[in-house]
Amino acid sequence: MAKLKMKRIEIIALQQERKNIVERLQRREVVHFEEVSDAALVKLNTSSNIAQFDKYIEAASSALEILSRHSDRKKGILSMFEGRREIEKGDFVKFLENSGAYIKLCYELIEARDAISQSYSQIARIEASLKNLEKWHNLDISLGQKETKCTRCFIGTFPSEVSEEKILSLLEEAGAEYACAEVIESSKYFTSAVIFSHMVCADKAAEALRAMGFSPVSEEFSDYPGRICEKLQGDITALMAEIRKNEDFIASGAGRLDQIELLLDYLIMRREKYLALSKIGQTKKTFMISGYIPEKCAEKCMRELEQHYTVAITLSDAGEDEDVPVLLENRSVISGVEPIVELYSLPGKSDPDPSPVVAFFYYLFFGMMLSDAGYGVVMALISAFVLRKKNIEVSTRKTFTMFFWCGISTIFWGALFGSWFGDIIPIIYKEFLGKPAPSLALWYEPITDPVKLLVLSFELGLLHLFSGVAVKLKVTWQSGDKLGAILDNVPTYLLVTGAAVLGAQIIVPVNPVLLEIASYLAITGIVAVVLTAGRGKKGIFGKIGSGLYGVYGIASGYLSDILSYSRLLALGLATGSIASVVNLMGTMVSNPVLKAAFMVPIFIIGHTLNMAINILGSYVHTNRLQFVELFSKFYEGGGRPFAPLKLNTKYIKFKENF
Repeated sequence: MAKLKMKRIEIIALQQERKNIVERLQRREVVHFEEVSDAALVKLNTSSNIAQFDKYIEAASSALEILSRHSDRKKGILSMFEGRREIEKGDFVKFLENSGAYIKLCYELIEARDAISQSYSQIARIEASLKNLEKWHNLDISLGQKETKCTRCFIGTFPSEVSEEKILSLLEEAGAEYACAEVIESSKYFTSAVIFSHMVCADKAAEALRAMGFSPVSEEFSDYPGRICEKLQGDITALMAEIRKNEDFIASGAGRLDQIELLLDYLIMRREKYLALSKIGQTKKTFMISGYIPEKCAEKCMRELEQHYTVAITLSDAGEDEDVPVLLENRSVISGVEPIVELYSLPGKSDPDPSPVVAFFYYLFFGMMLSDAGYGVVMALISAFVLRKKNIEVSTRKTFTMFFWCGISTIFWGALFGSWFGDIIPIIYKEFLGKPAPSLALWYEPITDPVKLLVLSFELGLLHLFSGVAVKLKVTWQSGDKLGAILDNVPTYLLVTGAAVLGAQIIVPVNPVLLEIASYLAITGIVAVVLTAGRGKKGIFGKIGSGLYGVYGIASGYLSDILSYSRLLALGLATGSIASVVNLMGTMVSNPVLKAAFMVPIFIIGHTLNMAINILGSYVHTNRLQFVELFSKFYEGGGRPFAPLKLNTKYIKFKENF
C-alpha cells in the first residue's frame, strides 16, 4: 500500500462539544492537526496549561524513577518486549477521580527522596567533624576555652610534627616567655596542642603562633570533646531514623507504581490535547479543526462524528504545494524495513515509498554478510518467539519482523556456503568420529574461491543500483516527463552495463562475444549521454561540455558505488573465518572427554560474541548500502511524519471499545 493518500479535513462544530470531539479524535488517532490560519478566528492560549502539565509530568517521572528502585517487579531480557498493559474505560474513569491524590503522592515521594539526600549530606558533614575531633580526644578542657583572668588560651593545630620544646623556644624568641604548651596528639602531618600565655605577652604569642602556621580550632566546637562527640553521634542516630522513616514511606508507595505510570500517561495525553487545542480556531459559539487524515479512515471518522455531534465536515484533496504528512503502510514482510527508511528520511512529496525495493535487497544483503546458517536459525527463532507475543508494540513488531526475514536470508546463504556455526560439523566428524565430513555447501565454500563471491557481490550491487535507476525512470515517467525519463536513465543502463562487462575481464575471463556486445553498449551509452545530458544548456559547447561531464559523473560514480559492494564479500568471509577460529580454539585439548567439556563453553561464548558483532556489522553496512548507494539514485526524502493527535502513552493502552 506504500504511502497512504491523505485528505485535508476541516471540522466545524459547536463550542460546547469541543472537549468531547477533541477527545474522541484523540482516541481514534487518525487526524493530524494543523494550525488554523483564518484571521477571523481566535486562537486558544494554552501555554499556561501546558506549562502546568509539564511540571506535573516532571514530578510523575521523578516519582516513577524513585518507586522503580523499590518495586518487586520481575525484570529480565524478555520484559523489554512486553507491550503496554490494557485498561478498561471504567478503571480509567475511577482512576481520574483520585488523580489529584496521586499528583500529591508524587510530590511527597520527591520530598522524601530529597530529605534522604539531605540527611546523608548532613551525616557526611557530621562524620567529617567527628574525624576532626579525633585529634582532641585526650583534651580535658573545653575547646571553646579562650582565656582565664590572667592568661590567654590558644587551642589548635600545626601543619607538621612539632614538639612542646620547639613551641616554647619559638615563643620565647618572639618575646612571649611567659607561656606553657601541651601537645595533645602529634603525627607527621599535624600536631594538636594547647598553649597558655600570660596576658602581658599574649599578643606576641598570637603573632608567633601565626608565623608557625598555627590554626585555631573551629568555632563550631565550644564544649568538651567528649560531649561534642556524644551530641554528634546522637545527631547521626536521629538522622538515620529520619532516613529509615522516609525510606519506609517510599517503599510503602511501591505498590502504587501502576497508578503512577497511569498518571504519567494521563498527564502526557492531557498535554497533547492542549497542544492540539492551541491549533484550533474558534468563535464565541463554534470552533474549527483543520488537518489531514488518511483517505481510508476519512469516511468512517466523518460518519462517527456526524452520528454523535452537530458538525460540518469538509474533505478535500491536498493542494500541489501543500506539505502533506507521510504515513507508510505495507505488508508484513515489507513493513519490517519501514523503520530503516524512517531512520534515513520519510519520502518527500515526489518520492515513492522505497520500502518494497529496500526490503528485497536489505534481506538479501544482510543474509549474505552474516552468511552462517546456524546464526540465521538463532535469529529467526528468537524473532519468531517475540513476534508470537500478542501484546508487543508496533515498532517492536516491525523490528523483529525485519530480523526474522534477515535470519531466513542468513539461513539461505549459510546453507549455500555450507556454514553452520562455522565448520563445527566437520570438526566434530574429525575430532570425535575420526573421519572426514561430507561437504555441507549447497553451492560452494567461499574461502576456496573468494573471487567468485566477489564477482557475485558486484553483480548483485549492479542489480541494486539499476533498481534505483528503474524507480527513478518510473517516477519521472509518471510525472509526465516521459522523454526525460528515457533520456536520463536508458543511456545510464547502456553505459554502465557495457563498462561493467568490460571491467569484469580484469578479474574473470569473459566470452569474446559478450565483450564485443559490451563495447557497443558502452559506446552507445557514451554517445547517448553526451548528446542528451546537456539538452537544457544553451550553445553547442555548453551541451557537449555538460554531456562529457555527465559521462565522467556516471563512470566515476558507478565505479565507486560498485566497489562498495565488496563489503558483501568481506563481511561474509569474516563471519565464517572468526567462527572457524572459535571452533579451533575448542579443540586445543587432546583428551576427547576434556576436549568436549572445553569445547562447549568456548562454542557458546565465542559464537555468541561473533554473532553479536557480525549482526551489528551486517546491520550497519546493509543500511549504508541502502542510504548511500541506492537512495542516491532516486530518493530525495525530507517528508514530515504523520503525527495525529493520539493517546501517546508509554505504559497503558485502552481497550478497543473505549
